[in-house]
Amino acid sequence: MRFPMTIRSIACAALLDGPDYTTRGPGRLTLRDGRIAALDRADQAPGGAEEAAEPLFALPALVNAHDHGRPIRSSSFGAAGKPLEVWLNYLALMPAVDPYLAAAASLGRSALGGAGAVMVHYTRAQGLSPLPEEAAEVARAARDIGLRIAFAVALKDRNPLVYGPSEELLALLPEDARREFARRTAAAPLSPADQIRLVEEVAAAAEGEMVNVQFGPTGVQWCSPELLQAVADASARSGRRIHMHCLETRYQREWADRRFPDGLFPYLKRIGLLSPRLTLAHCTWIRPEEMDILAETGVTVTVNTASNLGLRSGIAPLAEMVSRGCRVALGLDGLAFNEDDDALGEMRLANALHRGWGFDVAVSEEEMLRIALVNGRAAVTGREEGGIIAPGQPADLLLLDAGALDSDRLLDGLCPRDLLFARAGAGHIAELVVAGRSVVQRGRLTGIDHAAVQSELLARLRAGMGGSAALQAALPALEDAMRHYYTAAPCC
Repeated sequence: MRFPMTIRSIACAALLDGPDYTTRGPGRLTLRDGRIAALDRADQAPGGAEEAAEPLFALPALVNAHDHGRPIRSSSFGAAGKPLEVWLNYLALMPAVDPYLAAAASLGRSALGGAGAVMVHYTRAQGLSPLPEEAAEVARAARDIGLRIAFAVALKDRNPLVYGPSEELLALLPEDARREFARRTAAAPLSPADQIRLVEEVAAAAEGEMVNVQFGPTGVQWCSPELLQAVADASARSGRRIHMHCLETRYQREWADRRFPDGLFPYLKRIGLLSPRLTLAHCTWIRPEEMDILAETGVTVTVNTASNLGLRSGIAPLAEMVSRGCRVALGLDGLAFNEDDDALGEMRLANALHRGWGFDVAVSEEEMLRIALVNGRAAVTGREEGGIIAPGQPADLLLLDAGALDSDRLLDGLCPRDLLFARAGAGHIAELVVAGRSVVQRGRLTGIDHAAVQSELLARLRAGMGGSAALQAALPALEDAMRHYYTAAPCC
């Protein structure tokens, strides 16, 4: 992609300056060819004339370092409050729709929520065309909107229903439900070699300046040792990044302890999977000694606070990860607290849960900003740059309406960064700029008609829901069987 050969000057009342995110202002940002060219005082307008700063508060665009590009909120089809293990099966209720439409709806919400870079771990393809063609449509939607994305090709070859043989769960189901889920899990997976080849075919079809294609093993519990080894080897050869779920729920923790008595992470290190090219999503049930291994090997951990709460998975030990030197990033996982893809709200929620109690500071505001703005950028873009406001950095900026953020001010001199953590949300966004391009302006996308996209998407989804009647009828029985399966001893 060629960035527009343009120069733009933005005068703002305040900004987060440099790697320490110090609040300064007023300031003037000059953008040139997709990058920040200069940062000056706001009164230093071109030609020496003075120009008042606009009521804007500038910070780097947020990064959503773990997501799936799901077209609609999961509570819309009855999955609210379900544990992950059964919730995953509710996703199959969504009928297949045009992949461009689905991606444009999802990525549009991400942009409106303040994320300039988004991980799309593509775990549920629409399946209406070969995956490389579908991936190209997702990339086209991202390009039309103006976002940077990663497209991680989902790879899996075992345990489609539970963390163990499907037959054990199927035996707990009534006949109709047993037939339905046996049918849905009957297809044989591709070989590891064919799955690796598919990733390269997707890369040939979709990769570009703003799209980074990655290996996306869905999780150790869903990938055979042969597949994990193939991914580790292919990543080492090509330098292509890897994105994988890890220890999201206590049932996955129990399975891992049974399957790897000498330790899950020593195993992953031994096969070459742990490296700075790897991002692990969740790690909700990770142990201190395992954090040390991830810190040593340079792995990025993406914490998904609201998703873990919504799916009843737990609260990740984010503060201890940070204290032990792990590189921690922010993810929304398609399940922000209000199911609204508000990345600002997700950052505030993570901060509130993990900053510490009383006078103790477990995670500073500066560290939380690094988690939200910079630590996940390489995980999405594959490049170690950006996430700070400084000359030479990518022009990925979030401009908040400082007047709206401070609308009920009683004292002069309140720090905008304090208000950022106290109240900022998607409704305060004046503009999102990505690679110098204005992507969002005052609640509207500049590249597509998002309202029309969402309306068309919803109409198609509603029209197709009748095709899932058998699955709808079988899901309550599956939930009962899973409850028995996972609460019995041993669980798996």
